[in-house]
Amino acid sequence: MSFLALEGKTFLVFGVANRRSVAWAVGRSLEEEGARVLYSVRSEERRRSLEALLKGRTVLLCDVEREGELARLASEVAAAAACPLDGIVHSIAFANYSEGLQPFHATKRSDFLQAAGVSAFSLVEIANAFSGQLARDASVVTIGISSLLVTPDNYGYMGPIKAALDSSSRFLAKSFSAHSEVRFNVVGSGPLKTSASAGIPGYLESYLFAEKLTFRKRNLETQEVANTVLFLLSRRSSGINGATLTVDAGLGSNMFDKDVIRLAMRPER
Repeated sequence: MSFLALEGKTFLVFGVANRRSVAWAVGRSLEEEGARVLYSVRSEERRRSLEALLKGRTVLLCDVEREGELARLASEVAAAAACPLDGIVHSIAFANYSEGLQPFHATKRSDFLQAAGVSAFSLVEIANAFSGQLARDASVVTIGISSLLVTPDNYGYMGPIKAALDSSSRFLAKSFSAHSEVRFNVVGSGPLKTSASAGIPGYLESYLFAEKLTFRKRNLETQEVANTVLFLLSRRSSGINGATLTVDAGLGSNMFDKDVIRLAMRPER
């Protein structure tokens, strides 16, 4: 048995979009550990696009924006799993940047509420829908961001929404503690090279800048985030609840890096 002891456990993973997704890195790693993984994707179109990647696996549909979808999914998962879930991975986020980069004060109400519903409140709805199917000591992990205090121009209204996700996870941990030992935690990830991030205006420049601020001068890898998720899903992390584990290769602590200062103050050199 491996250190994480995930063999024979059953997990539900939300959010696989392609092979670069954090959710896929997590699901694949869980399978390598001998766990059984059920996948939930947004649409039939998405399921078809993942046919080769997820071949032979249980792939169910759920659009968290649509009323009643989670209740239906919960019924399908109960039938497919035929056992309690040992954990859930919430790796869902959406923001409408179709009109390009806008100042935060110009955020549209409809865009903010849609992004909040998909990216943050869906965690609450998922927890509620599956509360009766979770093992007493199950673990729920969501993917957040490494710092809620920075204000990147190109991230816009998703910063406050990720803060809501972070807070929601802590409140869920408290709420579930009244009747179980189910844990809720966040992996606060630094910038990653994913297809979803490619849709953020100016993200490439931010990603390359972040790399210069890491201690190792090499950006975070998706698998490194997935490894942390697996730890939080396992009983080896049983003492961690209502927490955010920052995984950013040190960039949050390196804002006064001498090479970055030199480039900023004397770019001609």
